[in-house]
Amino acid sequence: MENMLKKVFFALFVVAIAACGSKPRVNLEAEAGALKPTPQHAVIAKDVVGLFESISYKKVPFNDSISSVIFDNLVKAMDQGKNYLMQADIDEFEQYRSTLGQDFRSGDLSAAYHIFNVYMKRYLDRLDYALTQVDAPHDFSVDERYTYNRENEGWFASEAEANDQWRKRVKYDLLNLRLSGNGSDSAAVKQKETLINRYKNLISMAKKTDNNEAFQVIMSALTNAVDPHTSYFNPYFAQRFNEEMANTFEGIGARLTTENEVVKVADIIVGGPVYKEKALQIDDRIVGVAQGEDGEFEDIIGWKLDHAVAKIKGPKGTVVRLKVIPAGQELTAEPKIVSLTRDRVVIEDESAKREIKEVVGDDGKTYRVGIISLPKFYIDFEAYRRNDPDYKSTTRDVRLLLDTLKQEKVDAVVMDLRFNGGGSLQESIELTGLFIDKGPVVQVRDTRNRVEVSSDREEGVAWDGPLGVIINRFSASASEIFAAAIQDYGRGIVLGSQSYGKGTVQSAIDMSRVISPTDRILLKAKADDREGLPVGAPQFGQINITLAKFYRITGSSTQHKGVEPDITFPSLYSAEKYGESSEPAALPWDQISAADFVPIADLRPAITQLVNRHQSRMEASPAYKFLLEDIELMQKQETETSVTLQEDRLKKEREEGRLKNKSRADALQQMKINLPLGGGAATNVDEGLDFIQEESLAVMADYVALVRP
Repeated sequence: MENMLKKVFFALFVVAIAACGSKPRVNLEAEAGALKPTPQHAVIAKDVVGLFESISYKKVPFNDSISSVIFDNLVKAMDQGKNYLMQADIDEFEQYRSTLGQDFRSGDLSAAYHIFNVYMKRYLDRLDYALTQVDAPHDFSVDERYTYNRENEGWFASEAEANDQWRKRVKYDLLNLRLSGNGSDSAAVKQKETLINRYKNLISMAKKTDNNEAFQVIMSALTNAVDPHTSYFNPYFAQRFNEEMANTFEGIGARLTTENEVVKVADIIVGGPVYKEKALQIDDRIVGVAQGEDGEFEDIIGWKLDHAVAKIKGPKGTVVRLKVIPAGQELTAEPKIVSLTRDRVVIEDESAKREIKEVVGDDGKTYRVGIISLPKFYIDFEAYRRNDPDYKSTTRDVRLLLDTLKQEKVDAVVMDLRFNGGGSLQESIELTGLFIDKGPVVQVRDTRNRVEVSSDREEGVAWDGPLGVIINRFSASASEIFAAAIQDYGRGIVLGSQSYGKGTVQSAIDMSRVISPTDRILLKAKADDREGLPVGAPQFGQINITLAKFYRITGSSTQHKGVEPDITFPSLYSAEKYGESSEPAALPWDQISAADFVPIADLRPAITQLVNRHQSRMEASPAYKFLLEDIELMQKQETETSVTLQEDRLKKEREEGRLKNKSRADALQQMKINLPLGGGAATNVDEGLDFIQEESLAVMADYVALVRP
């Protein structure tokens, strides 16, 4: 007990020495205005390290090697572009490179907070200097360049070098505003005011950074050193993560942002209280919040967004009153009072959606293909645990969509999983069960090398017709489980590009389950001590930790390798830069024994024919040529790191780019094609067709023609 008290005491007052006893630690008390770790932070850090060393899949000793990785992660997380820190700062930080791991194990966060504090000082110094340069003379006829990406450059060697970089940054910002203005003196004054307000807003937000936010950055540096998919979330981030997983939350049904230190309505969620009551509109500003029908109002101007949102959200059925300045009115106007009863809000724009498209096949026949777009694998765990009969989940939603598609007599179904980063493992298994009649779906190996085969145990299928699955480089985890199972069973055709390659399983652990009773007493923390925390947020945050690895039913891991499509499209996103294989701390690929399963069909002969027809179409497709140009252009842009600050030259370059884009957009408009690969609309292309999806539908038309008797 005495040793434990000493550790927390040292973490709080930062007077500990290094484990070897030869190197003095940072005294944060001597740093004016420094952010400091709390005793709670110290205990959480210590316990997270304990989890890594005891129960995580990738058990890593916290030695010099892991300390060096944590060090690099922390510096990169703060200043990846090398725009703030000086070489002298990095040299001074180096004394902590080999000790950070041991520090975390003992709960000593002084060195990590010192590094963060120095970064924040440099950040504010640079912005303060930027303000002095807005009214400084700038010659836009001089031929010089601004390096906007300094990641591969050295750290600033001197104050003069840093100042020169930021002089150019300000000049570039002004030049952008000049090129979008009319060139008049009044416009120039307005542009400078805009830039001054921008920098002041950044300074204001930076000064609101608190020790909890610093702790989040520091803990991310720690967890990413062990595993790219293990994350610690503070209470605010934890609540947000869990709501995103559920696709539901309890509140007023509005997405909020901040502008000039005032909370503003950015979006209104269909079906929520705000939408139903028509109580607010986009760009309304909320300046005060009161709880219940008679609670006192709290002024929230200048509050951090997370704290303001925590006051506005709340349990279903409770009342919140808001002081609102309507959009377009001055902030000094008399606010109106809006009373809303909070409710359960479903985020429909991130739920499964369906549409039907007609495709004319090479045989001249018209086929109806149902497309189900699935942005993630979601489930409302809390409602599920409560046995709520109306709990929301991916499988329940998709089953209903398949029922409607069958009623409308589609010839084939395509599951579009592009940019689906995963989510619930159980949902990926149950969703697979909609397309196969019982059988193993995925194998999971835990930290003790025990392998469990997870199966679909429900008889029958929701759709037994032709099936396609579209994936891309950002289809990950649960998406890969589903796509791999469909491919391994021969149940459908997988189209697109190589998936992400995330073959690990995370479990969410509420840190209150980890913190010992002794530490709770030490922290004077009570189970109901939740002052200032969002409703439902875990008191000590949560850790999503890798506890297992999943494997295809063939025994092959998707880790690193991902899922290779049967019909492959070129990708904008290279494996070297995007995906699991680009993560230094990622687990390796390996293989285990295959599960006992019986393929539904051997699609290899059909796939050979489909590939040939697909390639023939591509060779004759103007849109395909545009897609290849996109890839070449993106690769070129990724190598560019600077831009000219000579006004006439930049203006000419942008005009040439605009004309080229317009010509390209006009051509795409004629073909009714939407590029790039992700399905996002190209400039000036209205209601065009997503090329990857469109060609995938053509492949499915070929497939239906092949398998239909």
